Amino acid sequence: MLPWGPVLGALLVVIVGYLCLVGLLRQRRPQEPPLDKGSVPWLGHAMAFRKNMPEFLKQMRAKHGDVFTVQLGGQYFTFVMDPLSFGPILKDVKRKLDFVEYAEKLVLKVFGYQSVPGDHRMIHSASTKHLMGNGLEDLNKTMRDSLSLVILGPAGPRPEASSWHEDGLFHFCYNVLFKAGYLSLFGYTKDTEQDLLQAEELFTQFRKFDRLFPRFVYSLLGPREWLEVGRLQRLFHKTLSVKENLEKDGVSNWIAYMLQFLREQGVAPAMQDKFNFMMLWASQGNTGPTSFWALLFLLKHPEAMQALRKEAAQVLGEAGQSFTFDVSALQRTPVLDSVMEETLRLGAAPTLLRVVHDDHVLTMASGEEYRLRSGDIVALFPYLSVHMDPDIHPEPTAFKYDRFLNPDGSRKVDFYKAGKKIHHYTMPWGSGVSMCPGRFLALSEMKLFVLLMITHFDLELVDPDVPVPPVDPQRWGFGTTQPSHDVRFRYRLRSLE
Repeated sequence: MLPWGPVLGALLVVIVGYLCLVGLLRQRRPQEPPLDKGSVPWLGHAMAFRKNMPEFLKQMRAKHGDVFTVQLGGQYFTFVMDPLSFGPILKDVKRKLDFVEYAEKLVLKVFGYQSVPGDHRMIHSASTKHLMGNGLEDLNKTMRDSLSLVILGPAGPRPEASSWHEDGLFHFCYNVLFKAGYLSLFGYTKDTEQDLLQAEELFTQFRKFDRLFPRFVYSLLGPREWLEVGRLQRLFHKTLSVKENLEKDGVSNWIAYMLQFLREQGVAPAMQDKFNFMMLWASQGNTGPTSFWALLFLLKHPEAMQALRKEAAQVLGEAGQSFTFDVSALQRTPVLDSVMEETLRLGAAPTLLRVVHDDHVLTMASGEEYRLRSGDIVALFPYLSVHMDPDIHPEPTAFKYDRFLNPDGSRKVDFYKAGKKIHHYTMPWGSGVSMCPGRFLALSEMKLFVLLMITHFDLELVDPDVPVPPVDPQRWGFGTTQPSHDVRFRYRLRSLE
């Protein structure tokens, strides 16, 4: 009988030794960016990166300049920090930098969805068809009605609605936006009360998955947490199954279009269920947190709240007294647009990643050239290099509701760095091939929610002097940031008499 314990132990030592050796042997080649492997074999700087991503990148930038390569868990990432040099990476006319490969591996791991050829293009096509123009207006109407249902209930305002209610602002925003978004996209049964109860339970489970998500992506879960992730994945696959959807009315044309494509490609129903889970996450994982930051900033800046309520009164008129106002009003709200853009500048912190295929030469705006090694990953972190750049946005940490407005009230789009007009002055939705295809829907959802809350409710912080909470450090690099703790607030339905 073979002593498998010692054999497996020896094999593990060999594998770990090999991985460490690969990291130790890598050296910087001519014209490559500065290489910083860190002091821990294979892990490199992974722990410092996870602990405080922006601070780590600041230190690396101060040490190495605007381009540098770091080792993170056996993988080499080249960060480009000069926004004037983003163009060649985002356009990538030679197709040497691949976003799809990384995205496909991630969605397989996180949602269990195995991509099929062409589905990345299909999602963008579906979004252009159904999340813009008339398709978006129809979905906005559904979302408006869903928000009314979630906030007021099936029977409309109850007598106690005019009394003060207290909640955590983050919980309230995330809960309302998730439930309304879920019902708008995946439809209703004939039992509205039961739909609301199911949406509430689904939100509870979604938040459990959401809290595990950052460490899940980095494979840093404990044994019980891995089991919990598996349970949650199976629950969402079942709840969002195409079989369940057959019993519902009002499934959005956007979802229906994409599922039809998958059926035509011969994708099994079980894999379509996993696709639905991915789309629920993609559509609802950031709208609630972003709306939290927006309402918090408005509550902390009375002048911004006053300007926004004045605009809402002008745009909506008497129709603003009803939850069923004309959604075309969303096209006439420059102040609200600026508030949301400023909120996203401060709150959105995605990481844009591209896998290098074949050795590639990157030309910086300065004319300097760097050779990128095949298999490495090029990374952009616009929050630090664009959103927080004082040259582009003076006083970058301050919330200025009119930052994106010209003196005449039109949208401001002219921003500069080093005297040069910059195209990518905010990048909350990514850019290029990784631009979020659902951004118009997400923005409309959040604008509808904010409009309804500021026009129909009195809002106030329980403690007006409470500071804006710091960002949960685990959330850097994963879309919209989340607060390290919630903030208590009060709300009551305004009298329309």
